[in-house]
Amino acid sequence: MSDVYKKQIGGDHYQSMTIQPSEFINKNNLPFAEGNAIKYLCRHKQKGQKQDLEKAIHYCQMAIERDYPEKKDFLEEAEKEKKELKECYEEAKRQTEERKSKEWIKGYNKWKKNNV
Repeated sequence: MSDVYKKQIGGDHYQSMTIQPSEFINKNNLPFAEGNAIKYLCRHKQKGQKQDLEKAIHYCQMAIERDYPEKKDFLEEAEKEKKELKECYEEAKRQTEERKSKEWIKGYNKWKKNNV
């Protein structure tokens, strides 16, 4: 073990371990979230207890969200968009009919006025 891994600043909770979490994390090039999860799992009995386990879970959740984001249900999304488009179409159609009706009445009244 390198001298850098023999040294610990702020406590001795890693000193008794066969391999310190930081050495394992660095030598395996683990990403931040996974490294922190390992660190908190290793030290929970000597230091933060239940809170350290909760922190480890939190870092695992971060890794899950980062690497395995929930996939949207594309069929559900398509159905939702289809419904919205249909509603827009129906509203546009209603407005067009209303406009045509007003224009027809206006035209009829103009015709009636000129032909009476």
